[in-house]
Amino acid sequence: MHAIAQSVMKKHPLCAAFFAILLTGFNSQNLTAWQSNNVGIAAENMVATVNPIATDAGVAAFEAGGNAVDAAVAAALMLSVVDGYNSGIGGGCFILIRRANGEVVAIDGREMAPSAAHRDMYLTDGKPDTSLSQEGPLAIGVPGALKAYEQAVGEFGNQDFASLVLPAAKRAREGFSISPTYASVLKLTSKSLAKYPGSKQVFLNDDGSPRQAGERLVQSDLANTLERVANEGVDYFYRGDFAKQTAQWMQQNGGLITEADFANYLTRRRKPVETTFRGHTIIGFPPPSSGGVHVAEILNILEAFDLNALWEKDPATYVHVVVEAMKLAFADRAYWLGDPDFAEVPLGLIDKNYAAELARKIDLQKVTPVASHGTPPLADAEFFERHTTHIAAADDRGNWVAITTTVNTSFGSKVVIPGLGVIMNNQMDDFAVAPGIPNAYGLIGTEANCVQPGKRPLSSMSPTIVMKGEQPFMTVGAAGGPRIITQALLAIVGKIDLGMSLEQAVGQKRFHHQWSPDLLMLEKGFPPTIKDQLENMGHRVRVSNRAGVSQAIIFDSDGSRFVGVHDPRVPGKAAGVTKVPTDR
Repeated sequence: MHAIAQSVMKKHPLCAAFFAILLTGFNSQNLTAWQSNNVGIAAENMVATVNPIATDAGVAAFEAGGNAVDAAVAAALMLSVVDGYNSGIGGGCFILIRRANGEVVAIDGREMAPSAAHRDMYLTDGKPDTSLSQEGPLAIGVPGALKAYEQAVGEFGNQDFASLVLPAAKRAREGFSISPTYASVLKLTSKSLAKYPGSKQVFLNDDGSPRQAGERLVQSDLANTLERVANEGVDYFYRGDFAKQTAQWMQQNGGLITEADFANYLTRRRKPVETTFRGHTIIGFPPPSSGGVHVAEILNILEAFDLNALWEKDPATYVHVVVEAMKLAFADRAYWLGDPDFAEVPLGLIDKNYAAELARKIDLQKVTPVASHGTPPLADAEFFERHTTHIAAADDRGNWVAITTTVNTSFGSKVVIPGLGVIMNNQMDDFAVAPGIPNAYGLIGTEANCVQPGKRPLSSMSPTIVMKGEQPFMTVGAAGGPRIITQALLAIVGKIDLGMSLEQAVGQKRFHHQWSPDLLMLEKGFPPTIKDQLENMGHRVRVSNRAGVSQAIIFDSDGSRFVGVHDPRVPGKAAGVTKVPTDR
């Protein structure tokens, strides 16, 4: 056991018990499996995803001479086939790359609102109707993931983009065995999927019942689409038959997206968010991601506290302090964050002095009510430039990649355009459909995140790269709506402040607070004494089975090896290869 745990166990039995639970994943019976099955170790490179088939696609890209960018994109494309209820080419992504030459690149492949979108499009008889933003044609934004993947590989990869697409097409045509997790999501969404003929044909039986675990899921239409992307390039998707057929379906079914909306879609190169924490540089994704800003803001607040000392003295106080910092940041998120091409997002949100001001509001003994957002310095003068899955990849040439990609909630809009096989996103629900009206994740927003033509909705996706000096040290990201932000945060704090191994930092019991609703969510398995202490401090606590899913990689400089970890809460895989051909 880690030296910190040994020290704590001698001094504080309660803390020792909490530490033991925190480190053992879901339960003590999983500890051995977690240690052996959730970690990959390799000298030359590493890729970690939520699905072994996708990880194997990334490894194959490495074996073919690709770098970390190629491997990450290969994995992302395969996930669109085998994990399509979470992500795919019908959705969007954020790509964060630390190149071998030290340059950091942020590619924004977030969906865009169609040109006919307007701020009142989700009002029925003057009242907000979130069913319109969460399911069906009006829920769909113009997808950006495919164009972002092509750009990343074209500019920073070693391989031809088509060579990364074709393995995904082959898997779609040959099929794969439906996992218990996939089957459970199908069961939960079958009634909605049954409303759309293209979706029903792929995922349901003739009587509308969902396909079962162990069945082979063949997606011939998706295979055809991917093959045409490989043969004709992404113009097939954005300017060719895919755009044409999608626009026709939209016109026939009350949607807004047109061929011109596809043709006008553009990725954006953004300036990454950077802050420091305990001698490390934290690099995150800027708006329209709220993740990079608020991981940085929360870490800045927490720098005022000796978290390790709090942890050793009383773990409930440690949780309390981190939660109070989360609340302060999420209150700012609700008011200030939006697409920087449309909204003025203050740079002062990651100002160290602002963080110190917020930190002084935290009472170690009790909850401090957070009525509203704070006002960062120069809030009117200095601004940022105008279900989900995460892929982490790294190679020994110095390329580190974090891709978070999504179609939003499970199976997105529930729409598959007939004949195309692609699950379309419901990312329009990430806009504030009306001020103060929560989305599917309970998040609220204001004018900064209202619907506008061509605008990108706010996201919690938080691809993150941590530097130690001039060298990449860690990459981490997550899935789980607003829990993405807090998962990335807890992994960083666990590794840097609490001295956990990477598998412990990813597997630890998690907690989350997003300001609204005013609930502290504890993952199932926290000791009852901790819950009681937090309630006595004034927290409204809810125990939750859902904690999100994370992937991460570190470079172990002592062992000169990459260590990759996938979340023990779900099947997945982290792997690398031991020998890589030289760059061409």
